[in-house]
Amino acid sequence: MAVIWGVPYLFIREAVQSFSPAAVVAIRTGGAALLLLPFALRQGALRPALRKWPWVLAFAAIEMAGPFVLLAHAEQTISSGLTGLLVATVPLFATVIAVIRGDRSALRPMRAVGLVLGFAGVAWVALGSAGGAQGDLIAMGEVLAVAVLYSIAPFIVARKLHDVPSLGSVTLALGAVGIVYLPIALLTQTEVPTGGAVLNVALLTVLCTAVAFIAFFALIAEVGPVRAPLFTYLNPIVAIALGIVILSEPLSLSLLLGFPVVIIGCVLAAGGIPRRAASARVLPEPDPDPLPR
Repeated sequence: MAVIWGVPYLFIREAVQSFSPAAVVAIRTGGAALLLLPFALRQGALRPALRKWPWVLAFAAIEMAGPFVLLAHAEQTISSGLTGLLVATVPLFATVIAVIRGDRSALRPMRAVGLVLGFAGVAWVALGSAGGAQGDLIAMGEVLAVAVLYSIAPFIVARKLHDVPSLGSVTLALGAVGIVYLPIALLTQTEVPTGGAVLNVALLTVLCTAVAFIAFFALIAEVGPVRAPLFTYLNPIVAIALGIVILSEPLSLSLLLGFPVVIIGCVLAAGGIPRRAASARVLPEPDPDPLPR
């Protein structure tokens, strides 16, 4: 998951050079839904998903519709590596949500230190990378909003869609987002996309959407909604490395120094790296339940 969802920032950065953000979202989600639809129909996975369509649509809005367009818009301004690092703050926001919901364990001293470190690292990276440009700060704010949404979405899956085949939920959610964004894409796409942009959107659709969401649901089923987002610790390593090697993005001093601070803060805020039982399955952790029942 860290690799599959560390690569999209590179693909998105390249795609928005000639695709509008809405077009990227429409192609990514609609195309992935079409790829998964035959398999969902064959397995009879759509009917159970349709019975819980309000929660499927809620998941689609929080995990896909909002984040995908925010990421695409933000990467018109900021680098793919910086985007990946900011998305890695998901555990920080998950801990904040847990505190709001009354989870006292989230207030333990070490977790509180993690929150302070994590957000201090984000502030350092943001101020150092923006260089006073308002557009950069807005774009970073968009990516942090994505992190908030990503911290909520796994709980919908675990609490409301746990008895629905993941293939059905993912296919229905992707199809709904694709349909919503299609007319917006047609209105906002004003230029002929380049071959490179088309290739990047294709990879984004197949690898980082269709395949990724099936793997993500499997991960939630395996380790639970609290620990599932922890793979985001490694996302920025992939994103920053690809940005430097392929896109020749600069490695700024603020990013170099702020990166370990943010990651350490996230690890501490989430309660540390989870231990594994003898069966190699992750030990259970109390559910902070950030969503209303």
